[in-house]
Amino acid sequence: MADSVDALDARILRLLLEQPRTSAREYARLLGIARGTLQARLDRLERDGVITAYGPFLSPAALGHPVLAFIHVEVTQGHLEDVGDALAAVPEIIEAFSITGAGDLLTRAVARDNEHLEDIVQRIVRLPGVVRTRTEMALRERVPYRILPLVNAVGEAAGPATRRTP
Repeated sequence: MADSVDALDARILRLLLEQPRTSAREYARLLGIARGTLQARLDRLERDGVITAYGPFLSPAALGHPVLAFIHVEVTQGHLEDVGDALAAVPEIIEAFSITGAGDLLTRAVARDNEHLEDIVQRIVRLPGVVRTRTEMALRERVPYRILPLVNAVGEAAGPATRRTP
């Protein structure tokens, strides 16, 4: 939860994002804090849901899926959970969200080419509970996924680092 992030937490998060392959010992040294303090902070940030995962970010394009599309899915009332579960079984659907506005679900899908994208859309259309879809293809990424500017803003809003129990 954002209220639990102070300036030191923001510094820790910034290091995790900027230098993800660094050891905990080195993070503690760079931050000028004890390794135990760092670990306690990391544990709390994980427990509070601020840190949700560790690992590499992979490129779908480098995995042979350069086509990116956003597929809006309209669902029959009462079938949102079932359709959401069915979408999770489609490997090319890399994200799906319940939304407001036109449609009920918004998915981010990747494909090898346009024909493959059409196959994915047809697979979705055939799912029980799907009324219709609308597909928009991404032409070029303008702002890649990023969280560091937000971490910086949260850290600045928290003010100077405070001494508190991890």
